[in-house]
Amino acid sequence: MSMTSSTWRRMGASLLVTAMGAAGLVAAASPDGDPPGSELVTTWGAADDIAGGTLSDVTVRNVLRTSVGGRDLRIRISNANGDQPLVTDSAYVGRQDTGASVVPGSSRRLTFGGSTSVTVPPGAMAISDPLPGNAPAVTSLTVSLHVVGTTGVITAHNRAMQHSYKSTSGDHAADESSTAYQTESSAWYFVNAAIVEAPRQVETVATLGDSITSSVGTTIDTNRRWPDVLADRYAKLPEPRRLAISNEGISGNRVLGGVAKAGSAGASALARLDKDVLTKPGVRTVLVLEGINDIYAGATTDELLAGYRQLIARVHASGRCIVGGTLTPMGSSFVYTPEKEAVRQAVNTFIRSSHEFDGVADFDAATRDPADPSRLKAEYDGGDGLHPNDAGNKAMGEAPGLDSLRCK
Repeated sequence: MSMTSSTWRRMGASLLVTAMGAAGLVAAASPDGDPPGSELVTTWGAADDIAGGTLSDVTVRNVLRTSVGGRDLRIRISNANGDQPLVTDSAYVGRQDTGASVVPGSSRRLTFGGSTSVTVPPGAMAISDPLPGNAPAVTSLTVSLHVVGTTGVITAHNRAMQHSYKSTSGDHAADESSTAYQTESSAWYFVNAAIVEAPRQVETVATLGDSITSSVGTTIDTNRRWPDVLADRYAKLPEPRRLAISNEGISGNRVLGGVAKAGSAGASALARLDKDVLTKPGVRTVLVLEGINDIYAGATTDELLAGYRQLIARVHASGRCIVGGTLTPMGSSFVYTPEKEAVRQAVNTFIRSSHEFDGVADFDAATRDPADPSRLKAEYDGGDGLHPNDAGNKAMGEAPGLDSLRCK
């Protein structure tokens, strides 16, 4: 289960700040401390992968979008796949204006154990001290980190469907203008969670999957991934019924196979479940949509079901719930053969009827062509017969019942 709020607080120093005004990221902290009945939840998340190349004395500016709001924002940075220490001596959070620019006056410095610098060993992560005050829901934030020296292997999330930015040489983390940020990237660098204090009823759903969960095929910088659509639905509910969303998809990922390396599809879902999902605060439900890449690689129905059963057993052993997402159509794609389609259909039958998952999100039914159920609806096809476009992701994000993802 997740650590209590007080346990996490002991890991970081308190900060004293004054109100930042209407343009600020957060307001000043209340002298009364935490609201009663609150706990830490992950309001945004991404899975760790590896980006090619190295970075040397530059600042990376990541753009991420919160799902639920809360208090005392923390950022988790990751060197999980690194091969040498990651050092940053300057880290700031602000509200995105446009592109790499930050809303004037909104930038706030992050500290780690009271220090503005942190060294993250290879394979490790670090969580910032809380920024006291309110962090808004459904808001695009910038997280800027100055990289000291030259990195080795870069822990990142590829194909983020969101631009991040790399600066010219030097520390530009506090810059609110975009002038120094001359290079766009399609990866999030080093950040894998944004964490807030939220009312105890608010929990996090982690969406574990592949490129369809990363939502390759949607329009970049528009937050039209199906997990974003789901987050927007929850944001409209009264606060006690809201859930946060943490997107843990990796393009090309498989349930059964794969290791993390540059340009890879990441470690398998079975290998990364703890790191990418179960260690993130507030996660109570895991929504799995993964298996098409296994089928493409030649996995049999029995092999894939055995993998699902291990995910189910491990999530249940951690005291959480797990929902199975049916595999979306792949007819007319490079994956399709009649034999592989038979495996997909058998897997979907298991997900729908075995009752081994705690619930079902029927993404297949939401996106298939009634005239040919092996194919995506034409209006949902991103162009390759496999990845849904913006409209297809909207249909997927609207498929689950909102209360069906709450772990009871």
